[in-house]
Amino acid sequence: QGLGKRRVGLFLVNGIEQDSFDGVSIAYCTSGDGPPILLVHAGIVDLRSWDPLVPFLVAARHRVVRYDTRAFGQSTTDDVEYSDRADLRAVLDALGIARAAFVGNSRGAMICLDTILESPDRAIAFAWVGGGIGGFDGEPTPYELALYERAEAAQAAHDTSAMADIEVEIWVDGIGQPPTRVPAWIRQSVRAMDLPLLDPNRVTGRPIPLEPPANERLGEIRLPVLAVVGALDTSGPRAAATRLEEAVPHARRVVLPDVAHMVGMEAPEQLAA
Repeated sequence: QGLGKRRVGLFLVNGIEQDSFDGVSIAYCTSGDGPPILLVHAGIVDLRSWDPLVPFLVAARHRVVRYDTRAFGQSTTDDVEYSDRADLRAVLDALGIARAAFVGNSRGAMICLDTILESPDRAIAFAWVGGGIGGFDGEPTPYELALYERAEAAQAAHDTSAMADIEVEIWVDGIGQPPTRVPAWIRQSVRAMDLPLLDPNRVTGRPIPLEPPANERLGEIRLPVLAVVGALDTSGPRAAATRLEEAVPHARRVVLPDVAHMVGMEAPEQLAA
């Protein structure tokens, strides 16, 4: 599978397989046997965020595939233009999977959605989890705007520790919720995964956006779509879930009470069901 001008070759590193060539690597792992389900993580974590969910899907007799998107976790990139959609297809191709059910959280949901629009033959169904839609912008509340301004101030001050704390407050605790609402291990795990992503020297590459954006093409989607969103998530994903239900012919929205953005960590059994 070509990644731009780069080709991929398979090898094993510490139990996680990687596709790699000239500084570009995509790390992934598989669990279980059966119909394949592909998991794509959020933008503040890596593939480890799916740890609580995987056992439920394996018990339901699925082959579960998850990977670190480029420049996240154990995946790396040069400073090059690249396509997240091509990376996703490369993972499936490396494993000989023609079609899978896609599950994406947050940024991962956007990658899955864009891939379905670009390559509709690769997905059999799609669970969009607390995500966004390319070209669709919700209206933040004043409370959310204040949090985002704090995050921008921390970024301007190059205070990555404060940035990680604020992102945990927004995406793990839930808007206006106390830090004791979720188990401490979830907050600690997300913060640990997020902190290296905030390194100003991290090489991320330059993703090529889908054109036209997904929001203008939702009516093209013909596979079943489940839009899952936590009632305590920010206003953006909640508005996007409503947009999907209204615009995609075979979409259904499910709102999980007392759950925020990291649904797979906070409510894995509910999400698996």
